Amino acid sequence: MNFITTAIPGVLLIEPDVYGDERGFFMETWRAPRYAEHGIPAQFLQDNLSLSRQGVLRGLHCQHPDSQGKLVSVLQGEVFDVAVDIRRGSPTFGQWVGTTLSGEHKNQMYVPPGFAHGFCVTSDTALFMYKCTRLYNPAAEFSIAWNDPDIGIQWPMDSPQLADKDQQAPVLKDLPPTRLPGYQDG
Repeated sequence: MNFITTAIPGVLLIEPDVYGDERGFFMETWRAPRYAEHGIPAQFLQDNLSLSRQGVLRGLHCQHPDSQGKLVSVLQGEVFDVAVDIRRGSPTFGQWVGTTLSGEHKNQMYVPPGFAHGFCVTSDTALFMYKCTRLYNPAAEFSIAWNDPDIGIQWPMDSPQLADKDQQAPVLKDLPPTRLPGYQDG
């Protein structure tokens, strides 16, 4: 298993060991002690699964309070996955990391608490799975504009299909600072 650091500390790319033969494959998708060695909390409280078609973009989503860390992967299909640091006072505030996740490569990304998260589907469909360190709290959830020019995410599409809440999401600089998690909030 390979844990790869990114330009933003705490955001990790994970390449699990996959053992395959003519019958199929086997892999571990989570082993608490191994992931904890690399700074990923050993307690997840909720698992989520979404199915989306090509051109759908979900995000950028966050919740505060109750910021969630997320271990994300794709079971079938392919997405471009993004984490944006929105922690007040962080040296990497407003910066993003993006990677392609796919069922073929079976890779994962860890998005720490205090980050906005989003993905767009680049295959016909994508079955997207994520483990969360906190329970979903609809009262704490908010969105940031997927195309915020100050963040400058280089999405692989120009006109994605968005949910209403994502179409109406503000840019990061228009959110009150108290709405954002702090760098030291953990």
